Amino acid sequence: MLSLFKKEDWWANWLGGLFLAGAGFGLIRYIPKLPKWSALPDALSLDLILPLVLWGLGLAAVTAVALKIMGEDAGKYLKAFPAVFGLAVLAFIIGNQKTLNQYGFNDVIWALVLGLLISNLWRRPAWLVPAIRTELFIKTGLVLLGAEILFNRVLTLGTHGLGVAWTVPPLVMILMYLYGTRVLKIDSKALVATVATCTSVCGVSAAIATGAAVKAKKEEISAAISVSLIVTVIMMVGMPVLIRWIGLPDAIAGAWIGGTVDATGAVVMAGSMVSPTAMEVAAIVKMLQNALIGVVAFCWALFFVTRVEQEPGVERVGFREIWVRLPKFILGFVGASLLVSFALVPTLGEARVDQILSITTAARNWLFTLAFVSIGLDSRFVDLRKAFKGQATVNLHLVGQAMNIVLTLLAALICFRGL
Repeated sequence: MLSLFKKEDWWANWLGGLFLAGAGFGLIRYIPKLPKWSALPDALSLDLILPLVLWGLGLAAVTAVALKIMGEDAGKYLKAFPAVFGLAVLAFIIGNQKTLNQYGFNDVIWALVLGLLISNLWRRPAWLVPAIRTELFIKTGLVLLGAEILFNRVLTLGTHGLGVAWTVPPLVMILMYLYGTRVLKIDSKALVATVATCTSVCGVSAAIATGAAVKAKKEEISAAISVSLIVTVIMMVGMPVLIRWIGLPDAIAGAWIGGTVDATGAVVMAGSMVSPTAMEVAAIVKMLQNALIGVVAFCWALFFVTRVEQEPGVERVGFREIWVRLPKFILGFVGASLLVSFALVPTLGEARVDQILSITTAARNWLFTLAFVSIGLDSRFVDLRKAFKGQATVNLHLVGQAMNIVLTLLAALICFRGL
């Protein structure tokens, strides 16, 4: 019973539930969002200063309580948190510049860049380390992401969307795993599984879930995420150009984008460059892919426990390890989706649920940005180079993404033909 309050995975569920309940009962009515801007004076208005300070204090307080109960030093965390929060605010400001934002250089990218600059050019100060809470931030954000996956909406495309979102990713994931372990002969099978899932399912979220399920090293997860973010920006800008050149119908174009571009924000941006219809189809296909996160994490845990870690020379583990390996925040991710889809929507109506989700989505965006600041601060290029193991990891990602692009296009042509 005590483990429910001593592990970050469980606290991601409790904090995610707290934000969802706060928004649902009207206790959290507003979370500040920084505006898009062209002229520097418009980047941060004076009337946003107080809301940002209050939001930072509130976020620091609830996360500090969680850390205190887990036995961590909450005092040191509270002293360091303002610096991490300040970097997140700076990332939002830079990423909201209209031209940069249009080409995909958003707050998440800049959060990672700012963190990397500090950790690699100046070396992060020791007093900052207690506030680097990548796992807590991103897992809580993923629980809130689950609330955004409404079954009545993601199923509006029916078998068309499912045909693209649920058939191609497992196939690409298996092919990438075989290519990485048998052709490239990458030693770390956990790294291969993490990169394969990151590429084929939905980028960062899938990498975090799979990395936890297969016990990948922190540097390996960071390596997978870094490659994914770079390729995501390139694809977000390049795919709309390629689609217009080929002349694909809007629905097929949207399905292709939704099935291949990682990160929901990048998917929406790329789809909007084609047409409103393409944007809507792309977003729904990506939501359907996001719904696979929990299933995929469980399957990887099952595979590693029953096959990979039962190989000769490897210490055997029992079936109970499947439960131990399963990232517990996945339960919150799935639970939030079921709660909102089958309880809140029927009782409160979609209009009220949209108001609730506008609050939780804003909280999720902040948590993701804080997580990427933390990833950057916790990553050094020397360590990443070791995790990349030469060119093998990049090779695996690029070959996998090429397979993903081709197979998803075929699936989109078949499933959305004549739609």
